[in-house]
Amino acid sequence: MASANLNSEIEEYVIKKVKEMRISANMSQAELAFKLGTAYGFIGNVESPKYRAKYNLNHLNKLAKIFNCSVKDFLPEKPL
Repeated sequence: MASANLNSEIEEYVIKKVKEMRISANMSQAELAFKLGTAYGFIGNVESPKYRAKYNLNHLNKLAKIFNCSVKDFLPEKPL
């Protein structure tokens, strides 16, 4: 049985945007987890489709501070 993605389309969009920003900032998953105040492997779990881990609104607010952007930058312009 193929492993299905456990996240919704909007959750996948947000995860992809955060990953793009993390890579653009030349930041490791562990470094971002530390800055976000989460467990060491949290970012890896969020970025892997095998896990249900995802960002919540508090994470997005803190990520916006880390990346010096708006929370809106993690969301699509129009509903998916």
